[in-house]
Amino acid sequence: MAMEQPHYSQRIKDWPEDERPRERLQQHGEQTLSDAQLLAIILRTGDHASGATAMDLARRLLTTFHEDLEAVSSASTHELCQVQGIGPAKACEVKAAFELGRRRLARQGGGLIQFRSSHDVAHYYMPLLTGLKREQFQIVLLDQKHRVIKDVMVSQGSLTASVVHPREVFNLAIRDSAAAIICVHNHPSGDPQPSREDRTLTTRLVDAG
Repeated sequence: MAMEQPHYSQRIKDWPEDERPRERLQQHGEQTLSDAQLLAIILRTGDHASGATAMDLARRLLTTFHEDLEAVSSASTHELCQVQGIGPAKACEVKAAFELGRRRLARQGGGLIQFRSSHDVAHYYMPLLTGLKREQFQIVLLDQKHRVIKDVMVSQGSLTASVVHPREVFNLAIRDSAAAIICVHNHPSGDPQPSREDRTLTTRLVDAG
C-alpha cells in the first residue's frame, strides 16, 4: 500500500514535527532534506493571498523550472517573479542563496588565490560564470607571484557578445599596479569554441599590451 503524501495546503506549523523543513534540518541534518524542503527554508514564508505555504511555493518553483536547480539558479529575478506567490523579496532571497553557493564552490581552499595554470583559472571561474544568461568579460589582476589582487567585470553584453576596448582593460591594470592580467569570459550558449570576435579581441589585447 502506497504511503499517503503529506498535505501541504495546511500551515507548516500544523504539520507533524518531523515533516517541517526547519525542524527536520535541525534534527537530521541538511543532507536529509529534499530540494523543495531546502527551498522552502530559503523562502521562509508562504503566500498569504493564496494560502500557499513556503513548501507549496518551493514545489511551484521546481515544477516551473522542470525540477532543474541549475535553471532555478540561473533564472533572473523577473523570471522567478512569474511564479505565482514569488515576489521581488523572495526572488532576491533565492538568487542570494544560489550566489553564495557559487562563491563558496569557486573559492574553496580560502587564503590568497594563486594561479599556476589555465586549468587553475578554469577551475576557479567556471562555477562563477556557469548559468549566466549574458556574456560577461572579466579581467583578473595578478601580483608578481600570480596571486589575485582582484577581479573586475569590464563588460556585460548579450547572449553572444560583449563589447570590450583594450584601453579599459589596461587602465584597470595600471590603476591597481598589476604585474599581469588574465581575461576570462563566458559563453551562455555553452559552446566553448572561441568566436571570431573572441579571436579579434585577443589579437587587439596582445597588440596593445
